[in-house]
Amino acid sequence: MINFDEMHTLAQVTPTKIVLLVMDGIGGLPHPETGKTELETAQRPNLDGAASDGICGLAYTVSPGITPGSAPGHMALFGYDPLKYVLGRGIVEALGLDIEVRGGDVVARGNFCTVDSTGRITDRRAGRLSTDINQGLCRLLNEGVHVDGIEVGFFAGKEHRFVIRFRGKGLAEQIADTDPQHEGMEPLPARALEEAATATAAIVNSVIAQARTLLSGRQPANMLLLRGFSQHPDYPSLRDIFHLTPACIATYPMYRGVSRVVGMDILPTGETLDDQVEVLRKNWDSYDFFFVHFKKTDARGEDGDFDAKVRAVEELDAHVPSILALNPDVLVVTGDHSTPAALAMHSWHPVPVLLRAKYCRRDDVTEFTERACLRGGLGQLHAAELMPLAMANALKLNKYGA
Repeated sequence: MINFDEMHTLAQVTPTKIVLLVMDGIGGLPHPETGKTELETAQRPNLDGAASDGICGLAYTVSPGITPGSAPGHMALFGYDPLKYVLGRGIVEALGLDIEVRGGDVVARGNFCTVDSTGRITDRRAGRLSTDINQGLCRLLNEGVHVDGIEVGFFAGKEHRFVIRFRGKGLAEQIADTDPQHEGMEPLPARALEEAATATAAIVNSVIAQARTLLSGRQPANMLLLRGFSQHPDYPSLRDIFHLTPACIATYPMYRGVSRVVGMDILPTGETLDDQVEVLRKNWDSYDFFFVHFKKTDARGEDGDFDAKVRAVEELDAHVPSILALNPDVLVVTGDHSTPAALAMHSWHPVPVLLRAKYCRRDDVTEFTERACLRGGLGQLHAAELMPLAMANALKLNKYGA
């Protein structure tokens, strides 16, 4: 794959526009009664129309057989090798919430969760408790958790999510997650992955013990889980690599955080797709690359709700004409990973991709589904290859070599 130094010399500024529309967790698995995935079950005339006008395929965002997290999945979609440009979940969540992260700070993404009388997790998301309850719990923890010499802060996100920030001398990010990622297990203790992080792990375990006491007896959120311990990285930006003016339109902090790491402007938006498309329209003349993120397909998949994920696909499909009405020179529709309702979690299955552009070679695919995209002209590719393809189809890349 061409490196960023070479890409920097090839990229050129043009007035053409690229839209990357990410249907988070879009890939699925067949329903046992119908044999169709969520995407195949949904009514999606507009996505099918875009597929018919373009070229399709399947993409791996990390590697075949590897289940991607959201951060590496999106880094790949933005053109970065996710094995080289690693992001902890904590830093992207923190930046997405506009939390100040200084050099030396360590941040982690947190879930409020529910544990039973034996300490085993019964709900990793505490019933997706309301954000206002989350805010109250963070206030409780900020008032009650204390560590000598370390400033500990809890910052509420959406629903069950929060960010914890550790500030002080000698902190290290090499801490294993305390979230086992499965119900029926006890939360894991914080564990140092390198000797330099031993003291930090002890601090984290002290904080968890205090939080357990403060949350005891509360329902549904009576415990917390932490993952993605990380510090602020220093990575090249999309502006530097591709000479783009990029913008992010996302409702969830985590995706705004990843976008901020790679140098996108974060455009304020409301909670609905109508809001996001209106922000896209109003800012159309100010940017040449737009990342538009749709969360519901992933959330409903994680809930294990097949029918709700189908409805989420149909909700997005209804907004495709409004995006096409802006006449983007390149439209890419794909996902950062699969989240089949049958598994109720991320999976290793590749995601469908469509690329619609004036200069693409159309294939015979007329449906935007996993099965149809398997026959597409893009074949099976790594998601990091999509950015050069989008750039080329937008006439934003010069010739390589003599």
